[in-house]
Amino acid sequence: MSEKIQTVIVGGGMITHDQILPSVYQLQRLGVVGEISVSALNGAPLKALAEAPMLQSGFPTQSFVSYPDYKTVDLSKPYPELFKEVLGKLPKRSAVIIALPDQLHYSAVKEALNAGHHVCCVKPLVLKHDQAIEIEKLAFEKGLVVGIEYHKRFDDRSLIARKRYQAGMFGDFRMGQARLIEPWYYRHSNFQNWCTCENSDAFSYVACHYIDLVAFVTGLKPVMVNVYGIAEPWPNGKKGFLWTDGRVVWENGAVLNVQNGFAYPNVAPGGNSQGMMLFFNGKEDGGYLEQMDSFRGVKHCFTANADKLYNETNPDYFQLVPYGGDGFKPVGYGYRSVEFIVNAMVKANEAKTLPEQQAILKRLDDDGIMATPKNSAYNELVMEAGRMSITNGGRDVVIEYGAHPKVRFKEASEYVKI
Repeated sequence: MSEKIQTVIVGGGMITHDQILPSVYQLQRLGVVGEISVSALNGAPLKALAEAPMLQSGFPTQSFVSYPDYKTVDLSKPYPELFKEVLGKLPKRSAVIIALPDQLHYSAVKEALNAGHHVCCVKPLVLKHDQAIEIEKLAFEKGLVVGIEYHKRFDDRSLIARKRYQAGMFGDFRMGQARLIEPWYYRHSNFQNWCTCENSDAFSYVACHYIDLVAFVTGLKPVMVNVYGIAEPWPNGKKGFLWTDGRVVWENGAVLNVQNGFAYPNVAPGGNSQGMMLFFNGKEDGGYLEQMDSFRGVKHCFTANADKLYNETNPDYFQLVPYGGDGFKPVGYGYRSVEFIVNAMVKANEAKTLPEQQAILKRLDDDGIMATPKNSAYNELVMEAGRMSITNGGRDVVIEYGAHPKVRFKEASEYVKI
């Protein structure tokens, strides 16, 4: 049996509570993961995680080591450098899961790799293409896995669409639209401290899911981006692009419109509003793909013990369900995504030599199921182009590929005159 892989989660926020920590707890329960640690800027989110009813009921016999120790420190005192000490204490080739604000990914990922550890990073990996390439090369030199947690890739409906598109069943992608509007309560969370105009925006944070998904299904590369953002104050007064409308043009001339924001009503029945429609050219007829990702066909109406009496439950992303043992087990593509990435790390650790480890990395790149810095670097080009566009009033930004991919503003002479 493979040696258990020690795991550190860097970041104690919403995604750690909702998906990452319960997924890692399950992998520990299955004997894949050894000791689990969570490192955060201060003790407050760690105390909240340790006392979270969902995690206590789901995993009653499991716990994590907290850095800082929320039981002994001032909960509000920041420890910005502590996670580096934690990385230094880990056995080499441990698993480090980065669940930090977008603009902090680059430095944290590099810290983990330089300390000799595999990385799972929430999306997007980084906000600049050159940084993604730097991370790819560093990880390859060390034989370390870097997986970007684009969990929609592990949704069965996405894998079915990818298979059918590659078989030529849809035709040629021509036009599409997607949306992902996150709940209003995000405005009162830690998002208001970091998702500000100078750092990130709704397009960077959530549009990347569907842009990556279109590339994952079709194999096409994005070649132009423009993003219009509406800047509004968060509750704390800081300004953020809380509404964005993006357009992504693809190498075959197709276009995808993506709308994002933090405005889904708290009282509404689902977790958010999201979905995608794509249209295709066939030889004799048009093709069509629609994924209604907000509503998955489940309606529940409660009489007690629920925040919303009427709820449209998503059974596919992440749920904790009975399994015949203590607590509950996670199911859904949110769990499968983390499981796949951690198992890839374990497999890489089983390889005895650097060339064998690098062969595994190449296979992960080529298979294209898990997002890696190499096979999904177009996402960083879109992120870079999107930030360039949104901070310049929605100007068109061209993505150029080749030996040294880059982004630039579209010139007036490049527009087609009719």
